[in-house]
Amino acid sequence: MYSMMEKNMERGRKGPRLYTNRLFLITIVVLVVGLSLTALNVYELRQMQDTHMAAYHGYLPNAEAQSARLATTRPVMWLHAKRIESGYLNHVIAVFDRLGFLRGGPESAWDMLWTHDYPFTELSSHIMNMKPHQRLNHYPGIGFITNKVYLATSKLKYIPLAFEMPKQKEEFLKTAHENPEMLWVQKSSNHRGIKVKGLEELDFDAANTFVQEYVQKPFLIDGRKFDIGIYTVIASIDPLRLYVYEEETLIRFCSKDYYPVDFTDVSKYVVGDDYTPTWKIPSLKEIYEDLSHTHKRTLNIYLELEGKNPQHIWDQMYESIQQTVTYFEPRILNAAQKFKSIRNFVELVRFDFVLDENLNVYLMEVNMSPNLSSKHFGPNKLMYEQVIFNYLNLVGVARPIPTSYQHSTFDEKNMLVSERDISVFGARCASDVCRTCFPQECKLCSRCLSPDEKDFLKQGFLEHDNRRNMKRLFPVPLETQENAINLDIGTYKNLTDNNRLMHLWYQGKCLYDSRWCT
Repeated sequence: MYSMMEKNMERGRKGPRLYTNRLFLITIVVLVVGLSLTALNVYELRQMQDTHMAAYHGYLPNAEAQSARLATTRPVMWLHAKRIESGYLNHVIAVFDRLGFLRGGPESAWDMLWTHDYPFTELSSHIMNMKPHQRLNHYPGIGFITNKVYLATSKLKYIPLAFEMPKQKEEFLKTAHENPEMLWVQKSSNHRGIKVKGLEELDFDAANTFVQEYVQKPFLIDGRKFDIGIYTVIASIDPLRLYVYEEETLIRFCSKDYYPVDFTDVSKYVVGDDYTPTWKIPSLKEIYEDLSHTHKRTLNIYLELEGKNPQHIWDQMYESIQQTVTYFEPRILNAAQKFKSIRNFVELVRFDFVLDENLNVYLMEVNMSPNLSSKHFGPNKLMYEQVIFNYLNLVGVARPIPTSYQHSTFDEKNMLVSERDISVFGARCASDVCRTCFPQECKLCSRCLSPDEKDFLKQGFLEHDNRRNMKRLFPVPLETQENAINLDIGTYKNLTDNNRLMHLWYQGKCLYDSRWCT
């Protein structure tokens, strides 16, 4: 009996405790649900507030959230090069950093692949599968221009006479014997070991070399021979759009005086890595340093003070660049067509020229991946970074919208350039002549353009807007609206269809607005 009473008393004590526990649990559940609903209401209220602020006041109060979103859509640059730690690409990296690019690798969602060496073998698996928005800083086939044998033996105007060895040995010997006053240098593809030699010193059996006429009587400043490097951008092929960086140029002087002539001392007539910069040439030092002019303007001022016309040399060099690239464009196009699209590629090269005493221009070489390091010549830092910045602006890699092109909305792209921006020849397209797209003069009417044609015309529009200090060499500027009005369309009959279309489009834009004539 006593045992039964104890059990009943124990059961009685547990009853209130169990009730208390259940009440506690219910309280916790209600509290959690209440807090969750409150948080949801706060979130929805914040979203409504953000929408209102963005729509009516132009900004989002939640700056941290906005920054986080932008961080996930920022453009990405993949840098592929050897010995990056040595610093020779520091200016390239710095410009991309300032433009808001993140650094990525082969597996990243990259927008721009910058390679120092020719990439089409080592990185072929990545390049063959590029997406439409991705850009690579080299063209397949660019070696047709930058290979010294191909360039020198092209027989183009402004290039000193040259003969490929051993294939053109007999032709060379005939020319040499008929012109005993000519001097010759033998060069290889790597441009090393250049030296003026007598006929008996030349190696006619050396493969991948050429023998080239030496330019005698060079134009000298303070007794020094020099060369001029012009930074050039191939923004597109088929249609070809070609630009030069007009604001500045690289000028390098030999490390020793040219006279007395001594061809055993190459430092007198070959510009080497230890060249003398502009600011160490006495006649140029004050103009460059004290008056704060660029290398190019410094040279122009010097020539003007000497009673010479500097524009004469730039006209020749620009003509040479245009002729060279247009000559090799079909070969570059043929190489590029092996890839998914020819629209992924862009190129920055440097054309190097020398002058003779009469200011005649000679093209010596074209450099792929030209030096952009100021490690040995600090004052050149600004020039290199401006070249890179202008180049990236021109080709659309540097964009006013701080997101990857891949993540850009239709409205963002349309805001930058729309189909209305590329419309030309309005009266003609509205006339009965252009009821069909068959007539040549109707090819630029909006309804007659293919998607690819619309895309490259839009890119041409953006390049014109973003060219900054770049000058277009091709399509050839018409210069004035009068020239555009009087243009004979037959001038373009030998161009490819896309190049002809591009030229005619610039004519139409020039007729609308004189700013498009240059």
